[in-house]
Amino acid sequence: MNNCYKGERWLCVEGVILKSMFNCSFILVCGTHDRDYKNHVWEELSFIAGLCQVSCCFLGDFNEIVREEERKGATGLTRSAEEFKNWIQDMSLVDLPLTDCKFTWFWGRSCSCIDRALLSLEWLEEFPETRLRGGPRGLSDHFPIIVENRNLTDDPRPFRSLGSWFFLRIVKEEWRSLGDKQFTNKLKVLTIPLGRWHKDNFREMDKKIAKFKEEIKRIDDMVSNGVYDGMMEARRTWLVTCCERWYVRKEVHWKQISRSRHAKDMDKNTRYFHNIASTRRRNNMIDTLVINGRRVMNPARIKITIRDFYKDLYHRERFPMLGFRDGLVEKIDEQDAVTIEVLPSTEEIREAVWDCESYKASGSDGYNMNFIKRCWGEIGAEFTAAVVGFFQMSKLLADSNII
Repeated sequence: MNNCYKGERWLCVEGVILKSMFNCSFILVCGTHDRDYKNHVWEELSFIAGLCQVSCCFLGDFNEIVREEERKGATGLTRSAEEFKNWIQDMSLVDLPLTDCKFTWFWGRSCSCIDRALLSLEWLEEFPETRLRGGPRGLSDHFPIIVENRNLTDDPRPFRSLGSWFFLRIVKEEWRSLGDKQFTNKLKVLTIPLGRWHKDNFREMDKKIAKFKEEIKRIDDMVSNGVYDGMMEARRTWLVTCCERWYVRKEVHWKQISRSRHAKDMDKNTRYFHNIASTRRRNNMIDTLVINGRRVMNPARIKITIRDFYKDLYHRERFPMLGFRDGLVEKIDEQDAVTIEVLPSTEEIREAVWDCESYKASGSDGYNMNFIKRCWGEIGAEFTAAVVGFFQMSKLLADSNII
């Protein structure tokens, strides 16, 4: 703990989370009923956040809602609720959703969600898996709320090819080393070295950029002190080029991860796409499931239940083969039949690939069409053969992504 500040309705503790050396402040809030006093508290919280100049977590009973559904029987937002909502937006805070209950306060038939956690964007950039859940209510009229950062599963993340990769050399080497394996099997095997390569090259993009910027600053300081030669200028130009290249890769990376429909039309704003990706990840995470009327939070049970549900949903029964008597169905002529059965040419297959959205993966193997396009010179022939094989055999592995 570095500092501690206190107001009539809040307590601020500023310090460092030692595990990650993350500077932050926790601000505990106890709201009031009076509208004018609420606005006074919001102003004080804005001041203390500016004083700390670190990432903030506002946590507690704010005694206010921001949506109609957060109060039972509400038909609209009061003026103080609108002011509170505007304050959250002005502070650029993220209101974490509760994952396991709808209301946090109960009094007779009245109930509302007035306890919440508001986080700064920097906090979510550091801890993207942050969740908010309710604890046991006990004898209190409030549910305690718990902010936690946890990865709900230890399973490896599914493979996904990214547009920011620059891997042609490694693909060429690994692909040739796989020899005569089946095309789809090669793709599966290739995920291992590509995943390892991604971890080595892209997990610390910010550190790489910071390292280039430090080196550029060091050269600028030397020039300021009168030390200069042609080699230094050439090195600085090279460092700037490398730094810009990594900035572009970082932007492309987060644009794809965010899946923003507006990504192509927006200016460079990596932080914006990072936060979209983090929000998507939190919203898509299933950390609670009602199974046979009981709320379950065990990741293993949730995983088994979801798998069994879809296994049953897509189970197909065998049906008898049906035939048609001659004359019941109009036949096409022989020329049309031959035209339909003509196999696609290499040019047609390549044209179809290039017509596909580059950063979309239409199958579960994780390879998007950008991967196929960029590596066409190395894998194009086998890709084409696999597509033609499908038309010849009318059979393709279920997890393939080549048609």
